[in-house]
Order: sequence, then C-alpha cells, then structure tokens
Amino acid sequence: MVSQYINRYQAIFNEKLSEKLKSLQAPEKLKESMLYSIEAGGKRLRPFLMMAAFEAYSELDEKVYDPAIALEMVHTYSLVHDDLPAMDDDNYRRGQLTNHRKFDEATAILAGDALLTTAFQMIIGSANLSAEEKVFLSAELSEAAGAEGMVGGQILDLDAEDKSLTLDEINQIHLFKTGRLIRFAVRSGAYLAGATPPQLESLDEYATYLGLIFQIQDDILDIIGDEKKLGKPVGSDEKSKKSTYPGILGLDGAIKKKEELMEKAEQALKQANVKDRLLFDFVEFLGNREM
Repeated sequence: MVSQYINRYQAIFNEKLSEKLKSLQAPEKLKESMLYSIEAGGKRLRPFLMMAAFEAYSELDEKVYDPAIALEMVHTYSLVHDDLPAMDDDNYRRGQLTNHRKFDEATAILAGDALLTTAFQMIIGSANLSAEEKVFLSAELSEAAGAEGMVGGQILDLDAEDKSLTLDEINQIHLFKTGRLIRFAVRSGAYLAGATPPQLESLDEYATYLGLIFQIQDDILDIIGDEKKLGKPVGSDEKSKKSTYPGILGLDGAIKKKEELMEKAEQALKQANVKDRLLFDFVEFLGNREM
C-alpha cells in the first residue's frame, strides 16, 4: 500500500518541489547544485509520512505540501553535508556522484545551507497555512533539525567513531539523528489535520519507534543489502568503525529488536485511534525496506 501511495503522489510532489527551487531568485550555480541533490531520487519517505499522518485524520489538503517540501529540503541538506570529506567522505549518493564531487566542497556546503534556510522560507511564505500553523511548524522543525535534534545526533555519531557504545548510547544518537525528523513528519501532518493532544502524544511514540526501526534496518542493509538497490557501497559502517545495532546485538539480535519495535509502533497507532491502514503499512515498509 505504501508503494502504491508513493507511486500515486511522487510525480506530483517532485514537480512541486523542483518548481519551488527553480522559482528562487538565486545564483544559477547555487540553484543547480541544490536541484542536483533534490532531484537525485529517493522515495521522499519523510514528506509522504507527513501526508499519510494528515490523511489519518482528514482528507489530503494543499496546506500539507509546503511543510512537506520544507522537510525534504532539510533532509536533503543533511545528506549533502553528511557526504562531505569532513563528515562521512562519500563519493556516491543514490547512484550518482555526491554533491561535492559533482561541483566542489564550497558549493556543496553553500547548497546545503541554502536548502536548510529555504525550508523555513517555504513555511513562513506559505499562502495555505495560518499564522498559528506557521509558528508551530517553524518551532517544531527548528528543534527537530537543530542542536536538540538531527545536528545534535550527527555530532554524537561522529564522536562515537572508534568507540564501543552501549545500546542506550546508540539509541540516543539515532533518536536525535534520524528520529527527530521522522517525529516532525508524523506530528506535523497530524497536527495540521486536527489531531487531538492525546493522539499527538501517541503518534510521538509511534514516530520514535519508527525512527529506530528505520536506523536498525539501515544498519542491517549495510551488512546484507544490495549495492545496486542502495545506490552506495555496503560495509561503509564497518570501514568507518561506527557502532551499529548489528555490531552491538549481532545481526539476528538486531532483526529481533527491530521486530519488537515494529509491534510497539503498531500498538501506538491503535492508541492514537488511527483506523486508516497507511501508517500501519509504513511500519512494515520501513522495517523491511531494501534501499
């Protein structure tokens, strides 16, 4: 069902996303670099999670598109910066040269900076959102993407290289690095659709589990994944001496942990009174993805 949902909306979303960037009054080289990474592919899982959370409580509305676009810009900026020599030093992303290999390091850094700041421009300048919604989304996204969220998780991840971490420590890294943007996606979509505070609280639990599920599967794929499907080499975590869930729990233990979290995520959805199957299907989709 998730694959059908993605196929249904991907072309529409990609067109809206590209048009937003092409309309910017910015230097052409900068726009070219931004578009290069934005249009590199990917299933747009985070914005589609936001849309699915919206549809769990209301019919899809135009108001969800601008924050979904903003979210994808933030996610893409993080990938551009992650790939830099000072970070993960990757040459390929989604089957093509990374941004700094296609252009240069300075351009890639600036393209990432521009994607991040333009994301907030998309929210604040949206004609489809109320002032209250803009404040809510801006506050939530800045927290999810910043020092208390993704960026905080990234520095914890870098500092963890060449170290043996406990399960609690690796959970903390990925709750920040991966989980906070996923939480923003689910929470914001449901909020815009009118979900109640108790429902949002249960959805926060769901999103937290989903973020860990995503990361555990990411670590599993780095061991047994198909390089052609992943668009990057496997074994990069071991090469970088990163602590991973399979490294701590063993491959079978990581799979078992993932399955336990999948059950908890589904239970949280029931507590949030979600009847539509789509958010349930996202659990299965992310937990068993191959790319």
